[in-house]
Amino acid sequence: MTPPTVTAATPIRIARPSADLRAAEAFYVDGVGLSVLWRSDADDFAELLMLGVPGALWHLELTRARHHDVRPTPTPEDLLVLYLDAPVPPALVERMVAHGGRRVTALNPYWERWGVTVADPDGYRLVLCQRSWTT
Repeated sequence: MTPPTVTAATPIRIARPSADLRAAEAFYVDGVGLSVLWRSDADDFAELLMLGVPGALWHLELTRARHHDVRPTPTPEDLLVLYLDAPVPPALVERMVAHGGRRVTALNPYWERWGVTVADPDGYRLVLCQRSWTT
């Protein structure tokens, strides 16, 4: 039997804790423009919120553990980068800030040159990059 391989069609889940799922949802849905793909508060371990673009091969899963003290511990290099392949619209950045984000200076000058970095309500950084994935 051939072992499985990772391909371009392999789905990706980015999972991390959140201190406040409502604040995170406001930021990512109303601010960034992602959709709620799924949510659950029935799981005994944690509340779950999955965000993304319908039909995409990736999603962001935010969790809030019920019985464990799991806090977000972002660093300046914990980045989620969205490649827009266009200039970053100032109105989008303003909307992200209005919904709980905080504009921050990127640690890596590359991101400062090619994009805009906004910290989400948990302190994780989202980079809106004006370049395309292939450049």
